[in-house]
Amino acid sequence: MFTRLFGKPKQETNALTTLDKLNETLEMLEKKEKVLSKKAAAEVEKAKEQAKLRNKKGAIQCLKRKRLYEQQIEQLGNFQLRIHDQMIMLEGAKATTETVDALRTGASAMKAMQKATNIDDVDKTMDEINEQTENMKQIQEALSTPIGAAADFDEDELEAELEELEGAELEEQLLQPATTAPAAPVQVPAGRQPARPAPQKRTEEEDELAALQAEMAL
Repeated sequence: MFTRLFGKPKQETNALTTLDKLNETLEMLEKKEKVLSKKAAAEVEKAKEQAKLRNKKGAIQCLKRKRLYEQQIEQLGNFQLRIHDQMIMLEGAKATTETVDALRTGASAMKAMQKATNIDDVDKTMDEINEQTENMKQIQEALSTPIGAAADFDEDELEAELEELEGAELEEQLLQPATTAPAAPVQVPAGRQPARPAPQKRTEEEDELAALQAEMAL
């Protein structure tokens, strides 16, 4: 059962083992390629030295060995390309297998859940919920119904009484005298002082009184 639900561990182990083997082979080929590249470069340097010594035959032999190394390097590059291709295909197959296993697991789980849930039980549960909801509505309506003296009140009479109260209040508001709105204060610009009232002219009696007080002071 667990093998069916969670895939096949043996196949997954084989896939991982194969990928590890391919990675190891790829690393080995890359190391060999680096070694051959160094040898080819060394043959080029040797050919230059032989050319300086005017040893044409020795220089040509060095270049031939360089060509052989380059051929091996090219062959190793093709091997690496094939291994990369194999790894990509294997990883894709592994992903496909895991996806199918996951879908199969989901389908099995859903099937098990459907078996555990009976449609008749669902209908029965919904009927019970609807019945309880209807009972609760009836209880709430019964509790909200007025009883005793409050049940004898006439709603029409109460509304008529309310209209009379509203009409009397409106009539009282209309009979009250209108109040004048207070005058708005005059805004004085900043930096300007309000004009002072001009001094009133004194009468002749006030002039005489002022002159007399001045003489008495002397």
